[in-house]
Amino acid sequence: MTVTSTLTEKLNLQKEKLTPDAPHLDLNDLVKAASRVIAPLWPIATFAARNPWMGFEGQTFEQTARWLKDTRDVEIYPCASLIHAAQKRGEVDEDFLEMALQRWLDVQSVDLPLGVAERFCRAALKLDELPSVLLESPELKILAEKLSALMPQNPEKHPLKPLSLCLEEQSGEKVAHALDHHMIKWCKLFLDESQAAWSLPNREEGFYRAWRRLIQYDPALSYTQRQRLKDWPQEAETALKKALSALKIPQSEMRDYLEAHLLALPGWAGMMLWRSQQSTQESSLLTEYLAVRISMEWILIKPHLPLLKQKSEEQLSLVPLIAAWIHWGDMTMEAWEKLSVLEQKARLTLARRFDETVRRRLWLEAWEQTYTDQLMKMISSKKRESDQKKRALAQFAFCIDVRSEPFRRKLEKAGPFETYGMAGFFGLPIMTCELGSKHAHSSLPVILKPQYQVKESSPEFELKSYQQRRQTVNSFGYMFKMMKQNLLASLLLPEVSGPLLCLQMLGRSLVPRSAGQMIRKLRKAWLRKPSTELSLNRENHLETELPIGFSEEEKVHFVRQALKMMGLTNHFAPLVVICGHGSHSTNNPYAAALDCGACGGASGGFNARVLAALCNLPKIREILATEGILIPEDTVFVAAEHITTLDELRFIYVPELSDAAQAAFQQIQTLLPKVSQDANAERLSQLPSLGFRSKDPRVEAQRFAEDWSEVRPEWGLARNAAFIIGHRRLTQECNLEGRVFLHSYDWQKDQDGTLLSNIIAGPVTVAQWINLQYYASTVAPHYYGSGNKATQTVTGGLGVMQGNASDLLSGLPWQSVMRSDQEVYHAPLRLLVVIQAPQEYVERLMDHDPAFHRKVQNGWLRLASIDPEGHWKIWS
Repeated sequence: MTVTSTLTEKLNLQKEKLTPDAPHLDLNDLVKAASRVIAPLWPIATFAARNPWMGFEGQTFEQTARWLKDTRDVEIYPCASLIHAAQKRGEVDEDFLEMALQRWLDVQSVDLPLGVAERFCRAALKLDELPSVLLESPELKILAEKLSALMPQNPEKHPLKPLSLCLEEQSGEKVAHALDHHMIKWCKLFLDESQAAWSLPNREEGFYRAWRRLIQYDPALSYTQRQRLKDWPQEAETALKKALSALKIPQSEMRDYLEAHLLALPGWAGMMLWRSQQSTQESSLLTEYLAVRISMEWILIKPHLPLLKQKSEEQLSLVPLIAAWIHWGDMTMEAWEKLSVLEQKARLTLARRFDETVRRRLWLEAWEQTYTDQLMKMISSKKRESDQKKRALAQFAFCIDVRSEPFRRKLEKAGPFETYGMAGFFGLPIMTCELGSKHAHSSLPVILKPQYQVKESSPEFELKSYQQRRQTVNSFGYMFKMMKQNLLASLLLPEVSGPLLCLQMLGRSLVPRSAGQMIRKLRKAWLRKPSTELSLNRENHLETELPIGFSEEEKVHFVRQALKMMGLTNHFAPLVVICGHGSHSTNNPYAAALDCGACGGASGGFNARVLAALCNLPKIREILATEGILIPEDTVFVAAEHITTLDELRFIYVPELSDAAQAAFQQIQTLLPKVSQDANAERLSQLPSLGFRSKDPRVEAQRFAEDWSEVRPEWGLARNAAFIIGHRRLTQECNLEGRVFLHSYDWQKDQDGTLLSNIIAGPVTVAQWINLQYYASTVAPHYYGSGNKATQTVTGGLGVMQGNASDLLSGLPWQSVMRSDQEVYHAPLRLLVVIQAPQEYVERLMDHDPAFHRKVQNGWLRLASIDPEGHWKIWS
């Protein structure tokens, strides 16, 4: 159980006992518990997939859907248009919908004939809206008034709203809008990543104190409003407590009130939450954010206090319930009045229970079950190869990313090759530092922390020359930025840079592929990066927080772990290629999102090179041989990078090869152009385009990657739907359409279940985050997406906004999930995890991993398994 969920449960127990005069409860604890409603948001330069509902996994998906609907009017089940489109494409088998309906009816207790209930529910499942003419009918309202005594008071508590929003709803005065505008301004100033010419004064003192010093001079506030904050507390927690007290928020409702404010701007709040988790110096940043926000709310609404109280209960409206029976139950108002009181009440009860949330849930479950059934039939229908086979010419270890699947499939058909899948950081918890750079960056999933640092190095005389050339390039960029921000220099800048930038613009627009290649070649020719070595051996550097390189024991551990995780511990080919993955696009704020959805925009090439180099060390092989992992002398490990935008494999580390490895390498080089062409042809056929300019898929892919006006250089991980943990033989003959994460696994080599537990805890968790981010950006793009890429504003080096005063948008742009304004591309299905192992392995996993069990039980992902005889079991 996570710290947040534990704290939430603790506060839930205390919350019922609290009164306005109850003993003091630590506000920092309240803030931590309230933060469950938002998710950390990384800067867009280190974009990482995020599960927007990670704090809700202790409750069911449906409970969360209802809470968000009541709290923010956000629907997280697919809407009718998405469902109807999927139905038209044949993605929903209505037999599964009928089965889901029958399961729902079986657990209902309604005094109605089964046939009557079924006919009503089937009609309601068409998801057509109730006619507005019917809902506005005076006769219907009169009838509903007569029947009002049949339904009890609504027992559900209304969600607590910020008082600024209540005032806005009562008077029409845009107070909540003004509050958001103020908060966006202050957040941009504080969080700016050195993009602004002038930085926020006193920023080093923290968000609240910087705001507290400057708010007295804010021209956007009136003199009276500024005076109200003249003697405001110096500390954030004290200020937050005072603001809540001034607004008369009871302690029993404080957490709900804080949650409501965090949900108002979940992007900016999420960025504050992320920052608070990065260092102890900013650990109270979210408390400071709420202190600023609720203090601002108080000064804005003080003249209007006290407000009219929110109603905690209200009579459930019968108009839509009766209208539902008239529209879907084929009844008339006259027929209603002829029914007995018990019959009327039973019909109203069924209509209330079978609401829109339930109807959408049943459709989603049928959609998901249809995909599961199709996947089962595909896998079960393919013949499996015998375990007895010839030694492969080459073996490739790819990242589990869904974009690797089509390339792996084409590669396996091209020659005697085997492919494996594992997480693309290859189990190396490292921070990397490239040659000539003074800054290191993490190269592992964002849910983990780096434990080691690996640097590139070269001879001193070559390094010094390279650094000078690199500094020259960086200096030009810095000078250009400074001139733009300087009043006088900015007047001269267009005259100086205009001709060159005009040529670049014309080239990028008219011949993007040629222009991009030329610019890249010029940069490469100027920099002339020398050959480098990696700091694999442990170095003692007191000035670094992380150890540089590895000890001998650590080298063996990471090689052993990687080979076991990918299932490659025997039958080694002469050539083993460790394939990281990255992407390439131009003028794309979301470039990091296309590199690796797990690793904060870090490509896997560096990690692939480190692992390949470790695997080639003779001493490591000697130790592994004593453990039963025998790597033949003629087997050589090399490293490559799969560029997903171009579907090509670039070799980045090729040591001296044995004769057998050299032969394999030459054959791969011969076959790769055709593999790349076929993979691009399949991928490009899915991308919407006004028409290809070239018949060669590789040329067209290069144009997509280099065109700075291209809003969709690739689909990324759109349409991801499943995660299969098993041997490649299980899926080798299947066209999975680039929708499946493929992780190699051999249960026979995992007697204690450790490997399976590690896969579930790491790669599956990250894949679930990716899946739910795409899901959320599709079903609720206005709240969890980021709008149209063409109208986005990149702000402060942090992320994107729509316009200059919106929330910091946390999700994916609609170009990542929509084929057009009218047609969706991503199928919003919750991730299906398929485990190839005996049933007892899965049972043991569920017993030992309560967090995973909870996700399955509460509907955050789905689980199936395949036993050694090929029999499937659906666990959820």
